[in-house]
Amino acid sequence: MSDEPERDGAHDWPVLESEVEYETGWYTGGYDLVEQPDGTQKKYYWAELPPAAVVVPVTGDTVVMVEQYRPAIGEHCLELPAGIVEDGESFTTAGARELREEAGFDPAGTALLEEFWTATGVLRHKRGIVFAEGLEPVARDVDSNEFLEVRPVPVEEALDRAREAPANDATIEGLLLAKEAGLL
Repeated sequence: MSDEPERDGAHDWPVLESEVEYETGWYTGGYDLVEQPDGTQKKYYWAELPPAAVVVPVTGDTVVMVEQYRPAIGEHCLELPAGIVEDGESFTTAGARELREEAGFDPAGTALLEEFWTATGVLRHKRGIVFAEGLEPVARDVDSNEFLEVRPVPVEEALDRAREAPANDATIEGLLLAKEAGLL
């Protein structure tokens, strides 16, 4: 018998206790008390957020982006339109809605480029990257806490602009996935 702990996958990491410590209306935070492969116990803290859709909207040779102030980091950020997936929505439906609300464009077509977990060491949060095309202007309908400006960016500059400080993970991910798919 080996003294080495079991490798991940051979041990089922039983959750002995799951505790919600706070709820904000925006996210829930807590911990799971877990039995580790070596038999010890440890609290793993997490924050749980609803899934979000990030939209890569392209019209002609332009990516439609938005600029908004992010109080969490105290900076104005150039980002792709994004928002929470509401109950019953798919990532593509939520992405189209967020694009209409934030940027004032209704897409003729959307496609889910990727769905994945984010910051898996601390978050329970899924993100879907949605490509949108065939954009038709519509009236914007921003939420009461959204103070943002639409910023069209030439496709050939979009990734470089997104990488400028303060860079945003979702925007870089979205642009890279769209570029890899041959859509930019």
